[in-house]
Amino acid sequence: MKIIAAVVQLKPQGSVAGNLQHAESLLRKAAEAGAQLAVLPENFAYYGQSDFLTAGRAESDDMGLARQFVAQQAKKYGLWLVGGTIPVAESKPRSFARCYVYNPKAEVVGYYDKIHLFDADLASQEGNSAYRESDDFSAGEQVKTVRTELGVLGLTVCYDLRFAELFQMLSNSGAEIVTVPSAFTAVTGEAHWQVLLRARAIENQLFVLGANMVDRCHETRGLWGGSAIIDPWGNVLASLDEQPGIAVAEIDLDLIGQCRSKIPMAQHRRLI
Repeated sequence: MKIIAAVVQLKPQGSVAGNLQHAESLLRKAAEAGAQLAVLPENFAYYGQSDFLTAGRAESDDMGLARQFVAQQAKKYGLWLVGGTIPVAESKPRSFARCYVYNPKAEVVGYYDKIHLFDADLASQEGNSAYRESDDFSAGEQVKTVRTELGVLGLTVCYDLRFAELFQMLSNSGAEIVTVPSAFTAVTGEAHWQVLLRARAIENQLFVLGANMVDRCHETRGLWGGSAIIDPWGNVLASLDEQPGIAVAEIDLDLIGQCRSKIPMAQHRRLI
């Protein structure tokens, strides 16, 4: 089975309205390129905002601005759309960073709450940049896959990329394509982003789709970009550098079986 997939790379526009307009322009390009599946970056709508609890409360039902946007875009362009992350407040004192998956009928077919929160101090490398996602978000607890007519999607977000055990669990649950909406920093992204995307694909013999935010020249909060589509052998099928845009590639799910028959890692595993 072959499908066309696109990863969307956005540059923050300074407002929710600007971010959504930018996202729509690139989703339109993805659809024009024949994409059936598209992935938006982490925090694609609210990047640059500071009050994620208020935003999360506004997004707590399907009438939230960002949730309506993703649903409308999926239907308008006939896409299976992995909607980056949207802050959603429920019973916790902080919002979840939630990744919704919509089908081309604008229906939610699944969602994932980001499990690993990025609490890191990069001051020695990146100005005075300390990141404390746990100040604004609650951690998710459930590993999620979503079965679609295009294949089984495994859902992750950004910092999750560093935790190989999550990808192994997704693979064990039947994931064929793992999506990684992200806002990877410029410093960590330059060193680790594509290396980790390729490693997770090779280790689990599946496709990995990384959709990243980009703004490498920001004074304190640089974003790496480098969005890419990786196949089960670790080949980079399509990628972007430091400009906003889309990367589009054909995904042949038969490659998964071919790689696994050549190197049957699942049969050889001893420790997990």
